[in-house]
Amino acid sequence: MWRLATLGCMRKTSWQPDRLDVEAFAKAGAQIEVTQSLQTMPRLQEGLQAPADGCDDPVAWSAEGLWSRATGDSQARARIRLRAHPTVWLTCQRCLQPVAVPVAVDRTLCFVDGEDEASRLDEDRDDEDVLALSRAVDLRALVEDELIMALPLVPRHEACPQPLPWSAEAEPQESAADRQAHPFAALEALKGRG
Repeated sequence: MWRLATLGCMRKTSWQPDRLDVEAFAKAGAQIEVTQSLQTMPRLQEGLQAPADGCDDPVAWSAEGLWSRATGDSQARARIRLRAHPTVWLTCQRCLQPVAVPVAVDRTLCFVDGEDEASRLDEDRDDEDVLALSRAVDLRALVEDELIMALPLVPRHEACPQPLPWSAEAEPQESAADRQAHPFAALEALKGRG
């Protein structure tokens, strides 16, 4: 389930994040705020742990429409600035326990006519993603994509709450019998006699 709040809309009173007319949204300078459950983001949820308290924290995000010209751009284009700052639960790669990780998305998307122009312009821009403009855009899917890309590659606690399972103290020491059973033990013995 998701909840929508519309802010500062000039022409329309309601913007649908799953079928957004990007050009009209940008020209109106509109803003929307959405709160939705992680249950509605299945691709993001695949890589997450269940929260420690068992509660599903909602994801709050916002979108702002902009009709502007970038540096070196000959024409104004539709842009959307997406912002989201949820905390998600991942698996700590050190201790394999759940860890709460704050994720921050603050990204501007520029929309242009056609895939060829999008590919050409995307190579030149580091500060924004360039996408081909379609009749209706699913903002919820775009937010989910941005959140997935913002996840850390190696999540971990600052200090793990439990001792690590493979710490140096826990490593078994090799006995003399184990050393003799080693395949190169005979070679080592011959080497020592020379």
